[in-house]
Amino acid sequence: MLRDVFRYAMKVLTEKKFRAVLTIIGISIGPLALVMMTSTVRGYANYVEGAILALGQNTVVILPSERYKLTSSDLDYIRSLEEVSEAEPFYTTQGYVQTVEGRRNVFIYAVDSSILVKAIGNLELEEGDFPLDMEITYCVIGHSIAYSTVSNTRLYEIGDVITVNIVEVLGGGKLNLRKISLRIKGILKEFGGAAFVSPDQTIFLPLKSGPSILNMKDMSGIFIVAKDPSLVDSLTRRIRETYQDKVTVVAFQQIARTVASVTAALDFIVFSASLSAFAVAVAGTASTMITSVIERTREIGVLKALGFTDKQVVIMILAESIIMSLIGGAIGMTAGVIGAHILSSRGLTVTAGSSGLIIVANPEITADLILTTVLITVAVGVAGGTLPAYRAAKIPPATALRYE
Repeated sequence: MLRDVFRYAMKVLTEKKFRAVLTIIGISIGPLALVMMTSTVRGYANYVEGAILALGQNTVVILPSERYKLTSSDLDYIRSLEEVSEAEPFYTTQGYVQTVEGRRNVFIYAVDSSILVKAIGNLELEEGDFPLDMEITYCVIGHSIAYSTVSNTRLYEIGDVITVNIVEVLGGGKLNLRKISLRIKGILKEFGGAAFVSPDQTIFLPLKSGPSILNMKDMSGIFIVAKDPSLVDSLTRRIRETYQDKVTVVAFQQIARTVASVTAALDFIVFSASLSAFAVAVAGTASTMITSVIERTREIGVLKALGFTDKQVVIMILAESIIMSLIGGAIGMTAGVIGAHILSSRGLTVTAGSSGLIIVANPEITADLILTTVLITVAVGVAGGTLPAYRAAKIPPATALRYE
C-alpha cells in the first residue's frame, strides 16, 4: 500500500510541477538556514573554546591595574598559596619587524621557558632550543614570524639576527622608537589561534631580558600553574578576595566555560530564528495542499466511491506533503552544508591593538544537527498537510462526484 501511495503522490506532484517546485523551494529555506547558521556558529565556538583550553586548564594569569604594580612580595604570596604549583612573572610589549614582505607586528614576551611550556599546552619547538636564563639577547620566534605568509618559505634561520622595533612612550607623551637586535635560538611549530597569547606571532625572551633588554621596570603580570584544574576556581576566588580591584585574574578554564554558555545561547537564538523559516514553509505547504484538494475534489469522491476509506485518503494527501518536505529538506541541507563551508572559509578577524588574528574554523556538521533538521522538516510536511488531508477525508462521495 505504501508503495502505491508513494507512486500516486509522485504522479500528482509531477502533474503540477511548477507549484510543487515553488513549495519545495520554500520548504528548503528552513533546513538551509538551520544547517548553515548552526554549524558555522558551533564551528567557531568550538575553535575558540579549544584555543582557550590549549593554554592550559590549570593556567591562571594575574594582570595589575593601572594604579597598582606587582612586586616580588606579590609573587612570594602567590607562590605560598596551597593551590599553586608554580608561579613566574612575565614582561610583555608589542613591536614590529621589517621583513622582505613588509612590516609585521609582533608580541614580545620575556618569561621563564619552564612555566611557558606548562602554561601553554601543545607549544613545541620546530627547531633549536629555548634560550638559557643568562642568554638575554637570544630568542625564540613564532611560526608566522619565521615563515612567509605568501609562499610559506623560511624568512629567518637559527642563528640569524632579528631586529625588533619598539615604540616607547616617554615623559610628556613623546614617542621614542627603540631598536633591539636579538639572535634566534629557536623556532616554534605552528600553534594556531589562542587567547591572551598568540605564539605564532610572538617573540619569546628569557625572563631577565624584561628589565635589561626591554627596559621594563615593572612586571606585566604573573603566570600561575595550579596543581590541578579542579583547584582553579578556589585559587581565582582567593586571589580576587585578596587583591579586590587591584588586579585582573584571567582563568582560561573559566573563560572556556563562559564561551560554552554563550554558544548554547547562540544555538538557541539560531534555532529560534530558523523556526520562523519553517513556519513559513508550513503555511506554504498547507496552501499548496489545500489548493490541490480543492482541484481534486471530484477525483477524491471517485476514490471514496470505489472504496477508499477516510484513513487512506488522509495518508494519500499527507504523503504528498511529506514527499515535498523530504525533497526540500534534502536540497536545503545540501545547500546549507555548502554555504557553511563558504561562510567559514572567509575567516573571522580578531583584533588586539594594532595586530589582528584571522581565525578560520570548519563548520561543525554533526549527526544530531542533521537528524534534528530532518525531523523538523518532516514535521513541516505533517503540519502543512494535516488540515488539507482532514478536509479531503470528510468530503462526502456524492457531493464530490457532483463537484465541478
